[in-house]
Amino acid sequence: MEANILTQVFLPISLAVIMFGMGLSLTPADFKRILVYPKAVAVGLFSQLILLPIIAFGLCKLFNLSPELSVGIMILAACPGGATSNLITHLGNGDTALSVTLTAFSSIITVFTIPIIVNFSILHFIPNGSEQQLSVIGTVVSVLVITIIPVFLGMLLLQKIPKIASKLDQPFRKVSALFFVLIVLAAILKERANIVDYFVQAGPVALVLNIGTLAIGFGLAKAFGINEKQSRTISIEAGIQNGTLGITIAATIIGNSVMTIPSVIYGLLMFGTAAILIYWGNRKNVVLEKE
Repeated sequence: MEANILTQVFLPISLAVIMFGMGLSLTPADFKRILVYPKAVAVGLFSQLILLPIIAFGLCKLFNLSPELSVGIMILAACPGGATSNLITHLGNGDTALSVTLTAFSSIITVFTIPIIVNFSILHFIPNGSEQQLSVIGTVVSVLVITIIPVFLGMLLLQKIPKIASKLDQPFRKVSALFFVLIVLAAILKERANIVDYFVQAGPVALVLNIGTLAIGFGLAKAFGINEKQSRTISIEAGIQNGTLGITIAATIIGNSVMTIPSVIYGLLMFGTAAILIYWGNRKNVVLEKE
């Protein structure tokens, strides 16, 4: 597969398919749920949309990460959570309704915050980086087309023809997982000559960012008096990112394959921490049931 076909055609279509699948599980009620538990939604969005990019920026400076990998980390930090966070929340006995609500809102908000965060990062980390800056309007339109519109179409299908949407839900989940694996493999293959060096450089940053945001998200939620299940959910939403979108922005919109690597590494690492979260969530659930 030629690089231009991969980045310009396969990646956007794959992400659109993944987001359509997410839309099949969303209803208008998910957007109204902010009125049911506004504090949990506010803390969750603050953790993901504000704290995560700040922590990511600090880690890039602390670890003295290379300019392109630093921008790659910031691209990832600017992305919303994805359908993966909803699945992990469900498997880990978190508050799935809250998770879906946070994913829905963050997906909409980040359409507008991604170009701001990414452009700031490019200008800060890369000398003469203005040449690589994103077009704000162009990026908003691109992200809308490959994320929000497919989600809306999935929601519309669920509302209008629920039986078909129900039948498509599981197949689309499997296709989404397959697409994610293929995208990660393609990104690794593209940078295979330097991949080990990149993993050595960006791996520690990605791991600390993942664990740090999971811990801070949970701690912040508990500090605000939010219950156990919702605190776990906020932790997951803060630490589980839409790596596919991060790869797409780096490879398709910016056109820099090195910047895809942090999203690849983070995507792989977060499944390891997710397994721990699922185990912890189920253990906590057993303990709570016995009390």
